[in-house]
Amino acid sequence: MPSTFSAIFPPAPTFTDKDLPSLTGKVYIVTGAASGVGFELAKILYIAGGTVYIAARTTTRCEGAIDKIKTQTSGVKSAGKLESMIVDLADLRTVKGAVDEFLRRETRLDVLVHNAGVMTPPAGSKDKLGHDLEMGTNCLAPYLLTVLLEPILIRTAASSPSLSVRVVFVVSLLQLGTPAGVMSFDSQGTPKVLPKAMDNYMQTKAGGTMLATEFAKRLGSNGILSVSVHPGLMRTELQRNMGTVGPVIMKLLFKGPVYGAYSELYAGFSPELKAKHNGGYVMAWGRIAPFPDDISKALKGKVEGGSGAGQTFFDYCDRETKEFR
Repeated sequence: MPSTFSAIFPPAPTFTDKDLPSLTGKVYIVTGAASGVGFELAKILYIAGGTVYIAARTTTRCEGAIDKIKTQTSGVKSAGKLESMIVDLADLRTVKGAVDEFLRRETRLDVLVHNAGVMTPPAGSKDKLGHDLEMGTNCLAPYLLTVLLEPILIRTAASSPSLSVRVVFVVSLLQLGTPAGVMSFDSQGTPKVLPKAMDNYMQTKAGGTMLATEFAKRLGSNGILSVSVHPGLMRTELQRNMGTVGPVIMKLLFKGPVYGAYSELYAGFSPELKAKHNGGYVMAWGRIAPFPDDISKALKGKVEGGSGAGQTFFDYCDRETKEFR
């Protein structure tokens, strides 16, 4: 396990845009790509020749990001394409329409990156259907998006090198602590909204890890790799709800969002990730790491000596999204 210092201040990345092969003819979806880490990742994939779908909640945000990427890469020759995917992750009702439009336009999907997320919004914030905003945005919508895209991921994997088709769930620095039991459920198996803001956020990030592991079990036999990744501590829009002090500290101490893109690039493309890493965890700026003990316990079923929280959470996500498929 990397030391806490190494986790917070990682060594230099070993897999960057310079290590990518040509991505011409390949197709990618990056959620939250209108700004921050997702924007930087989309730009890297576009320069490498990929067709990149900028997934964001409005046409304005998608088109604005596309125009900005094209402006920033005007001197670079690229065979890539940039496309919009309008989806509001705070509204499950928008997900199927976005996927249907994507499927009308594309016949393959090589990597799906669940990069978008919300962190410590004002207490009581809800998504459009009344779920806790962090749980809806960080977990339920990514689950639904993955389920709806499963068929095209499986078809793509059937004609691609094994484990080159991937699903990446962006989580957080799990070593800094998750709430007791990792995730707290009520008697119906629904995650509780926790009173401490960071506890509530961290349980949704643990939820992303649970989803990565469960989808690895579900899709691994099709040659699809599913992993969770802590992109690193950086200066991004994620700190917009942290008041005035948080962003200032982040700007002074931490690197810019392109380093987080390197973490996600490693998770989505590095050949170092093998079948034994399916369902596993990647840390900044691209390092394979073991799960903390509490996460490992949550990911195991009770017959394996675990808590069974991972399966309980997967069942919850399935139940809450069923009517939107």
